[in-house]
Amino acid sequence: MSYTMFRTFQVHPFLLYPTSILKRRNGFLYSTTIPKATQSSQTETKVSTSSQSKNLYKIPKDYEAVIGIETHVQLSTLTKAFCNCPYSYGSFPNSSICPVCMGLPGALPVLNNKVIEFAVKLGLALNCNLAFNSKFDRKQYFYPDLPKGYQISQFDVPIAASGFLDVDIPLEFGGGHKRFGITRVHMEEDAGKLMHTEKGNYSQVDLNRAGVPLLEIVSEPDMRNGIEAAEYAAEIQRLVRYLGVSNGNMQEGSLRCDVNVSVRPIGQSKFGTKVEVKNLNSFSSMSRAIDFEISRQVLLHSQGQEDQIVQETRLWEEGSQRTITMRKKEGLADYRYFPEPDLPSVILSQEYVDGIQTSLPELPEEKRRRYEKMGLGMQDVIFLANDKNIAEFFDATLAKGADAKSAANWIMSDIAAFMKNEKLTINDIKLTPEELSELIASIKGGIISGKIGKEILFELLAKGGSVKEIIEKKDLVQITDPVEIEKMVVKVIEENPKQLEQYRGGKTKLQGYFAGQVMKASKGKANPGLLNKILLEKLNSTT
Repeated sequence: MSYTMFRTFQVHPFLLYPTSILKRRNGFLYSTTIPKATQSSQTETKVSTSSQSKNLYKIPKDYEAVIGIETHVQLSTLTKAFCNCPYSYGSFPNSSICPVCMGLPGALPVLNNKVIEFAVKLGLALNCNLAFNSKFDRKQYFYPDLPKGYQISQFDVPIAASGFLDVDIPLEFGGGHKRFGITRVHMEEDAGKLMHTEKGNYSQVDLNRAGVPLLEIVSEPDMRNGIEAAEYAAEIQRLVRYLGVSNGNMQEGSLRCDVNVSVRPIGQSKFGTKVEVKNLNSFSSMSRAIDFEISRQVLLHSQGQEDQIVQETRLWEEGSQRTITMRKKEGLADYRYFPEPDLPSVILSQEYVDGIQTSLPELPEEKRRRYEKMGLGMQDVIFLANDKNIAEFFDATLAKGADAKSAANWIMSDIAAFMKNEKLTINDIKLTPEELSELIASIKGGIISGKIGKEILFELLAKGGSVKEIIEKKDLVQITDPVEIEKMVVKVIEENPKQLEQYRGGKTKLQGYFAGQVMKASKGKANPGLLNKILLEKLNSTT
C-alpha cells in the first residue's frame, strides 16, 4: 500500500528540487488532492441566496452569537522548529528542506530553543499560567502536505493556559474596553503547502513551510460579533509585533485565524452547533465573514431548519461575500493524539521565566493606558499604540520636550497623510523625533507661524534637515513687530477700497480676504493673532 502511494509522487527534471505532483492512479483515491474550492462546491448547504440577501444581517434580538478564534502565529526564528533549515517567504519551492522536513525514515527532530523562548514570552504577555513541565504530542492525520503523516503539536499539557487579552474597541465601532479569555497557547509545527493547478486534475506540494514553528492561541468563546472578533485578532497581531516573535503579516500567512461561530437563543446556556470559518485574509474580511455566518445560522433557526447547521469547516468567498462548505469538521478523537516519543519534555525553571518576564517591552495595552493618563483622547491613543514604530517615534518626540497633544496632532494628521500618499512607513521618512520636537517648540515660541510650520514639516519629511537651518536659510522667522504688521494692514486696506466699503456695509466675512492679502504680503510670516487684532481695529475704525 505504501509503495503504491509513494510511486504517485513525480519529480520534474526542470526543477532544482523535487516538487511532488499527486495524481489519480489505479483507483487509489487517497493519493489524489482535489482543490478545496472544487470540494466545497459539491456539498454546499442549500439555502436560497435570494432569501439570504433579503434577511442578511437582520439578526433578531432574541438570538446571540458565540465566537471563538484559533490563531496560528508563525514565529520569526532563523531556522525551523526541529531542524536547521531556514525559512524565507516566497522562496523557490522545495529549496529549504531536509530529511526532517520531509519526514524521511530515521530522521529525528531537535527542538529549536527559540521556540520555547517565544512561547514563554507570548504566554506571559497574554497573562497566562505557564506549564513548567510540558510535552509534545503527535497529531495524526493524512494530507499530502504533511509528509510524516502526523504533526508535532501539544495536546493535553500546553505550555501556557488560562490567560486573557484586553482590547479597546475603536470609537467608530461603539468604543469600550473588552477582556477576552485565552484558553491556551501551544507550540506546534506548520505543514507544507499545496499548489493547485488551474485544471484541477493534480496538485503540487511545496515543503518549504513544513516544520516552520507556530504558536496556536485558542481564545475563549467570549466574542459576540464580527467587530469584536476582528479587534481581538488585530490586538494579537499588535502583541506579537511588539514582542518581536512574529511579523504578523496576514498576507504572508504569518498570522492565520480560524473562527468558530455558533448562535443560540438569548438566555440559553448550551452552545449551538459550532461552525469553523477559514480563508480570512484580513481583519475586515473576518468581520464580514462572521456577520454573514451569524445571519446564515439565525436565518436557518428562524425557518425551523436548525438541523441544517452541522459541525463543519466553511470557506469565506471574498468575491461573493458568503461562506461555503469545505469539509466535515473532525473531532479530537480522529487525530489519535499520543506523546511524541522522539522529543523530551519541556521543563522551565523559575529563573528562566523571570529573565524573560523582565525583558518584556511595554505592551500595547500598557501604552494605551499611559497615553490616556497624558490626557489624550481614545482615538489618539488607539492610533499611536497601533504601530510599534509610530509609538516609538511619538515617545522619542516627547522625550525631546514636545507636549503630548501637539506631537499626537502632527503625527496623526500631516505626517500620517504624507506616509499614506507616499506609501511610506514612519521609519522611511526623513523627519526625526528631534526635529519634530524643535518644530513644535518653534511654533509654540512664536518664532514661526503654524502655516510656515507645515511648509517646513513637508520639507523635513521629504528631504530631512534642521528646523533652525531652514528657518534661517529661507528667512521664515515670524513677524511679531506690531508697527511692521500695521504698515502692511494699512497698505492692503488702501489698495482695496471697494472691499472695505462692502465690509463696512455688513459683509464682515471679507475680513478673511484682507487677512489673506496681508499674509501674502508678509509671505506668510505675520503673526496671525497680532495680524487679526490690528486688522479688526483698522477695518472698524471710522477715522
